[in-house]
Formats: sequence, structure tokens, C-alpha cells
Amino acid sequence: MARQKQPRQIIQMTVAQFEAMFPDEDACRAYLVAKRWPEGVRCPRCGNPGVYDLKTREWHWQCTQCAPGGSTGYRFSHLTGTIFENTNKPLRDWFRVIHYMLTSKKGVSARQMHRVMGFGSYKTAWYMMHRVRAALANEEFEKLAGIVEVDETFVGGLAKNKHIDKRGGGGSGGGRGPLASGKTIIAGAVRRKGNIVARVIQNVDASTLTAFIEEAVSHKVSLLCTDQWLGYKHLNKKFPQHASINHAAGLYVVGAVHTQTIEGFWSILKRSVVGTFHKISKKYMPLYVAEAQFRYNHRMNPDIFGAAIEEC
Repeated sequence: MARQKQPRQIIQMTVAQFEAMFPDEDACRAYLVAKRWPEGVRCPRCGNPGVYDLKTREWHWQCTQCAPGGSTGYRFSHLTGTIFENTNKPLRDWFRVIHYMLTSKKGVSARQMHRVMGFGSYKTAWYMMHRVRAALANEEFEKLAGIVEVDETFVGGLAKNKHIDKRGGGGSGGGRGPLASGKTIIAGAVRRKGNIVARVIQNVDASTLTAFIEEAVSHKVSLLCTDQWLGYKHLNKKFPQHASINHAAGLYVVGAVHTQTIEGFWSILKRSVVGTFHKISKKYMPLYVAEAQFRYNHRMNPDIFGAAIEEC
């Protein structure tokens, strides 16, 4: 039987498809309910499936199991327990923001979102986008197996180029010297042709990197590739499959040993920082990393929008 060829490009939801799928607020509400409760509405507090509709309020339900008493039972809506709860923006606006964020390969800035959506203030766009990023950061993952590449990168300007009151300690690189001074450090592990796990870390010491790898990578990995940074030197004790590539000697690919896959992810992340966001504080960097990670992990998913709504 002939093997089916994988499509070269996954087509995500287009603007025209979005408009047809979500013509009004009720269409968005119905979609959210279907994604939240595919087997029927359940109480978000106790999980009781025996809830009933409130005749006086559309898209609201009542549960008498976790709060007995008939009319005094627990009442909830389709927004309860989501990032859309207590918002004064229509659900359709939230959906537009999420769709725009996910279909932009290198992300979209809050300034641009503010202009496109016509919000009253920049802070509205900034707040909405950060809530979406926080939801995407909660995505569960399985430990990476197969051939896995691990690397770290540094994002941001050098401390010497910053104003003196914004330089901070500067020496958080854990041995990388001037390369890491004043920058935010991100560690990543990616399975070839698979998913990535990326986290902001405080330094590149062996203990920090090993803890990250233990969290992200399975011990059943068939090959673990890194560069020759000292922080990876002791990995052989826990990962006998560990192999390193000597970039200092001008080597980048030796058979199956290389870190080119994760370098590609770093390239996308840094281009989004330089070309789209321009400046990201260390405080919010984990949210931007989570957004980039989610887009990368769902790059072959034609329903990336639906996957995001499930996380929200």
C-alpha cells in the first residue's frame, strides 16, 4: 500500500472562514460550549452533568448538587472559569484576537492589535493578549522521547547597552560571561519532527539545565543531542544516549548528532522579538515563550484555533 504524502503546508483558518464560522455572538457562545463540554454541559464546580437551563437567562445553567436548594443552587454560564469571565468585551472580539495571534507566524504586537481591532486603548489589547498567553502556557505535555535536541539561548540587549538603572546584576549567565550578561535565558528541548518544551531559566549552570531536562525529556530517549557547554557535561550519567556536537570546532552536523531543529525555533522566537515585539521585559518573557511554543507544537494542526479555545 502506497504511503500517503504529508501536506507541505497546513492551512489554518482564514479570515473568510472565521467570518463564516462566527457571524455573531451566539455562534461564538455555541462554539465555546461545544469545546468546553463536548459530552454535554457539566457544572464547572463539581462536574455534575445533571444541570438544567435557566429559562430566564440564556447560556446560563444551574447545578443543585454542589449547592442544594432549588433556586439557590450554583448558577454558572459558558464563561465561568475561563479567561473570558468578567470581561466587558464581546466573545467574538476575544475570538478575533486569538485567531489573529495564532495565524501570525511571528506573533502580533499589542499596538498592532489595538489598531486592527479598534479598541479604545492599547492597554485593552495588551491585557487580552496576555490572558490568552497565560492560558496557552497551561498546556500539558508528555516528556519528549525519540531523538531530542536540547539547547539554550539568550534574548535581549547587553547590559552595557542599557541605562545604568536598568542593568541589574548582569552576571546571571552562570558562566557564559558577556554573552549572557543582562539577557533573559531560555532553555529548550525539542523532539525532531515533534513538539518543543521551552522555559525561561535563571542561569545555565549544570544543576539548572539538568533539572529542566529531567522535567522535559524522557529517560527512554533514543538520542539526546546538545552542544559542548559544560552545563551538559554530566548528562551522560543520567542519559547514556547523550551525544554532543563541537560548535567551537566548526562542526554543526555529524550524522544524527546536531541541534539544528531547535536552532530553527530560536530563530523564529528571536525574529518575533526583534521584528514584532521589539522589546520584552524579563517579567513577561515566559508568556511570549509559551505563545511561540504553542504555535510551534500545533504547526501541523489545522484546528489550532480550536486547540487554543480548549486551553482558554
